[in-house]
Amino acid sequence: MIGRLSGILLEKNPPQLLIDCNGVGYEVSVPMSTFYNLPALGEKVVLLTHLAVREDAHLLYGFGSAEERNVYKQLIKITGVGARMALAILSGMSVSDLAQAITLQEAGRLTRVPGIGKKTAERLLLELKGKLGADLGAGLLVSDSASDILNALLALGYSDKEALQASKQIPAGSGVSEGIKLALKALSKG
Repeated sequence: MIGRLSGILLEKNPPQLLIDCNGVGYEVSVPMSTFYNLPALGEKVVLLTHLAVREDAHLLYGFGSAEERNVYKQLIKITGVGARMALAILSGMSVSDLAQAITLQEAGRLTRVPGIGKKTAERLLLELKGKLGADLGAGLLVSDSASDILNALLALGYSDKEALQASKQIPAGSGVSEGIKLALKALSKG
């Protein structure tokens, strides 16, 4: 298995790259988040990779960070999410945004990514809950009660933006019913 490439960047045609590694040119597909952080043509590049072996092809995917590669591997394990869709997800939102969407169970943020419908978004939320949010959400300490408060505000008809803004003003450790009351007070003032 090819786990890492280090070489000279020869071509950039989103999402494809051509990297020369000691005379061998590797074609690598990368998410746009990695693509935007690439050096200029002719310069050295190092990518972590994932090799996908299919019946009709061997495809190499590259990532700028271990975190990105780990999320990609989690995504392709989900039924209905292939390599291209996983790249689209990582191109459409950062790893931390994805972790936050999973932690807060926000299907609406996922459906904004081209190719992700409501059913796929719900499947992602269900299958990644506890995995992605727990691994990557360390900086995002969001409790189950905060998620419940946010979902209650969304159910009451508030937009994602309004609900998130109000839920950020709730003191940590507030119970669900107390948190909803505080959030509604904050929303009525705004």
